[in-house]
Amino acid sequence: MEIRISRSAFKHGIPREDLMHALRHPLRRIDLDDGLTMSIGPSRSGSLLEVCIVTDDDGPRVIHAMRARRKFLWRP
Repeated sequence: MEIRISRSAFKHGIPREDLMHALRHPLRRIDLDDGLTMSIGPSRSGSLLEVCIVTDDDGPRVIHAMRARRKFLWRP
C-alpha cells in the first residue's frame, strides 16, 4: 500500500525524498494516541527526522515531518 503525504508534512521544508528515506530506514517507531505513529529515521544526508503517520480507513498518511526533537529521540 502506498503512503499518501499531506501538504502539512512539508510545512518545515523537508523534501519528499528525505521524508521517504526516513520512513524506509526507521531507527525507532513510537505509537502515540489516536492512531498516530511517530517514526524516527535519517534523511538522505543522515540528519534525524521525525515523521508522523496517521492510519485511517484510507490507509497510512504522513501528516508531519521535521528534524527530530529531543523528546522523540530519548523517549522511553
